[in-house]
Amino acid sequence: MKRIITILAASLLFVGSGAAIAQDDGASSMAELLNLIQQGQARDSREARQREAQFTQRRGEQQNLLNQSRSERNRQERESSRLEQLFKSRQTEIVAARAALDERLGALKELFGVLQTVSGDTQGRFNSSLTNLQFPDREEFLVALGSKMASATELASIEDIERLWFELHREIVESGKIVRFNHLVFQADGQQAEQEIIRVGLFNIISDAGYLKVNTDGSISEMSPQPDSRLRSSARDLMDATGGTVEFGLDGTGGGILALLVLSPTVMDRIHQGGIVGYCIIALGALGLLMAIWRWFGLSGDSRRVKAQLKRDTASTDNPLGRVLAAYESNQSADTETIELKLSEAALKEIPGLTKGLLFIKVISVVAPLMGLLGTVTGMIKTFQVITLYGAGDPKLMAGGISQALMTTVLGLVVAIPMVLLHTVVSGQSRRIINIIQSQSAGLVARHSERNG
Repeated sequence: MKRIITILAASLLFVGSGAAIAQDDGASSMAELLNLIQQGQARDSREARQREAQFTQRRGEQQNLLNQSRSERNRQERESSRLEQLFKSRQTEIVAARAALDERLGALKELFGVLQTVSGDTQGRFNSSLTNLQFPDREEFLVALGSKMASATELASIEDIERLWFELHREIVESGKIVRFNHLVFQADGQQAEQEIIRVGLFNIISDAGYLKVNTDGSISEMSPQPDSRLRSSARDLMDATGGTVEFGLDGTGGGILALLVLSPTVMDRIHQGGIVGYCIIALGALGLLMAIWRWFGLSGDSRRVKAQLKRDTASTDNPLGRVLAAYESNQSADTETIELKLSEAALKEIPGLTKGLLFIKVISVVAPLMGLLGTVTGMIKTFQVITLYGAGDPKLMAGGISQALMTTVLGLVVAIPMVLLHTVVSGQSRRIINIIQSQSAGLVARHSERNG
């Protein structure tokens, strides 16, 4: 009974599925669906036979390709064996040839080794030599000689060895000569023009513009900035000289010392490093210097007139002592106490004129180092700020603050020391005149007291 139910369920399921397939393929009945299934089976059978035929045909082609590959592999293996045998035979020939070459060279082998070393060193030396400006063709010869010596197929000839000896000897001779010749020079404005230049041995090259330098590409340009005026003057003297002996600023390092001199800061550069504080110190020092000079001339004139008054019997009002004596002459009839008071009053009137400006000079001598200390503190603050922002890895970043810190201290001392000396000189003149006035006033009072006593 269960078997019958299962068969009926399968039949119903087949019928349902057939109806669904028929609906999908456009069949309107079971007969049409059966026809479509038969046509599909026939079509699939034809496609399968075509694929089988293509596979059979391609299998033959693949077999042919496989046979060709095997044949090529066998040919390459035979060629590899032949080349290996050829390589071994060539190695044997090379060893024999090298042995024969070494036997024929004998002591020349060591000579060619030394020649190769010397040619390489000479090429490097000549590239950095000033004589290369006059003899540029020797570089090509040295390059060719170096390539020949590095090659295993060529040897240097007698002519090559003699030419190398000649170039070395000419370099020695030219190192002691001062030679004039024309050459293209890059000027300070960037323009290139042909100029007459002088080569001083292997040390320096100069022109009318001053010292020149050789660039990395072999060109010549004016050194910028130029050294100080003393060295430029010696270069001009050498350019204008036609014979004899001329003093010349020679750089034995080939320009190294001059480069350092050019980079070293000048006095103005040092002053600019001080900044605003440095400018204020210099202005204060200049003002104090003018004041000291003015007071020195004034007190020197008063001192001469006071000495002249000491030699005269009559009082003159063109000097401090004469005005004090005039006060005594106008009050000779008074008593001693009155005379003393009048002379003291006249002397006190002269003291402000004799000490005028001295306190200002003294103040400058005290304030200048304090301002230098102020610049030192501000410079160190700037340095610490740079360290905070960028670290302490690059000293150049800290150089500005340190330079300001040191230069303001130097400027403060440079101003303070002369101000102290000038104040001492000027105040000494003032005290001498005041001492003369006081001593003369005391003498007049004493004589007047004796005469009236």
